[in-house]
Amino acid sequence: MPDGVAAVSRDVILRYEEFLRICRLTAGLGVASVKVTGGEPLARKGCVNFLMALKSTPGLERVTLTTNGVLLEPYIEALAGMGLDGVNISLDSLDPETYARITGADEFSAVWRSLQAAIKAELRVKVNCVPIRGLNDMEITGFARLAECWPVDVRFIEFMPTEAGERFRGLPDTEILDRLYVEYPDLVPDSRERGSGPARYFSCAKMKGAVGLISATSRCFCAACNRIRVTSEGFLKLCLYHDGGLDLRGLIRDGARDDEIESAIVGAVMRKPERHFFGDRAGADAGMGIKKMSRIGG
Repeated sequence: MPDGVAAVSRDVILRYEEFLRICRLTAGLGVASVKVTGGEPLARKGCVNFLMALKSTPGLERVTLTTNGVLLEPYIEALAGMGLDGVNISLDSLDPETYARITGADEFSAVWRSLQAAIKAELRVKVNCVPIRGLNDMEITGFARLAECWPVDVRFIEFMPTEAGERFRGLPDTEILDRLYVEYPDLVPDSRERGSGPARYFSCAKMKGAVGLISATSRCFCAACNRIRVTSEGFLKLCLYHDGGLDLRGLIRDGARDDEIESAIVGAVMRKPERHFFGDRAGADAGMGIKKMSRIGG
């Protein structure tokens, strides 16, 4: 991370066995899809074996990985061999200097090699980009060309008001789409099956893949949100923006039975907030908001 990573003691981080227990229980409750994200999941030793264990968990129909791509290349063969259902690569610039400015690391070449290797291995690849005004917004068309060259989905994610919100300004989905129409005037909605995520996809005759928009701010999709997440420290978060949730680590390490954990998860999910409050002063004043995205799996 550009501003460093705050260390935490190892004992507060969930063990893989604890994560697998949670995933087994939630799969029994109807959660059919799991995404392993971060931070950077591949920075943790044994992550690939953990993904393999998830793939063999009864009830899980889809297991995907979100990564910054820096450490990905050596694991491509293993990920493809296990039948990983998709890999999302976070990449906010195609220019090495801009990439280093955004991330604080001169690692663009490693990410680019990972992207090429994933495509060659025929993994289902999505590239995630957050357009930021005056920083990388001039690259929107360049990113879309990736979907011309390869069968990948390029998703433009609206900038969310994190702690960096005072320093950066994102682009609304309408402006992103207008810029794409200049280069691709025949863009039309693409309804091909891609899971149940929030992105709206578009494609055209020139594209082997598609472009997508994730409009968390402009087009609140909270009413259709089907996401919950478990942080590395075992907290079940019901919404990125809200602090409420469930301490699963405490339940597990205090010896809770499977049925007790299941009941607690169901109760927590029933309290999932109605909506976020991006840009809403009242929500911020109430102590809600996104803190460190890298700490909660953003």
